Amino acid sequence: MTQPVFLPLADYQAYSPNEMKSRASAFYDEIRRRRSVRDFSDKPVPFEVIEDCVRAAGTAPSGANMQPWHFVVVSDPAVKRRIRVEAEKEEKEFYERRAPQEWLDALAPLGTDQNKPFLEAAPYLVVVFAENFGLLPDGRRVKHYYATESVGIATGILVTALHHAGLATLTHTPSPMGFLNEILDRPENERPFLVVVTGYPADDAMVPKITKKSLDEIATFLS
Repeated sequence: MTQPVFLPLADYQAYSPNEMKSRASAFYDEIRRRRSVRDFSDKPVPFEVIEDCVRAAGTAPSGANMQPWHFVVVSDPAVKRRIRVEAEKEEKEFYERRAPQEWLDALAPLGTDQNKPFLEAAPYLVVVFAENFGLLPDGRRVKHYYATESVGIATGILVTALHHAGLATLTHTPSPMGFLNEILDRPENERPFLVVVTGYPADDAMVPKITKKSLDEIATFLS
């Protein structure tokens, strides 16, 4: 068994209580502006921005530090077109046949339907894959622990990083998503987790009128 190696926690940054409060409040004010956007501009986004946001996602904690994620960044118009075509096929089935009425009723306030033009309009699609197991060079499998939870955390950091950089985002989950493995030539140990659509919002972008639950509704504090 490999013996663990420990290093001093050199990069921790301490703040005074007042500065901590200020930073927490400022971050909340910034992140509360984040909205899921479906109307994107085709204005180019510097590739370095996307790179750094993906790097940020890769810092997420993961079960046994297995880092069970892979991010495929798509900007090729032809590939985005293929993804849209296949996604809309699945969405058509979902809206017309597979979705129970209760689910459709829940989606109604968001104004969504089977048409997904944002998959082509946005400059970038970041397709997030979860690795159910790792593959060693000799073909042996390595079990990944808590892959779904780990990839969920990494995706949250990705969305937050993109927002922090000044971009709009949308998380899109066509179901099923197996066509993404084929289009993007991903191996069998990866399963599509979701698609993060990102870019600048269109000048005339509209978002549904929704509210978020209050702190009392989402948290319990025991002291």
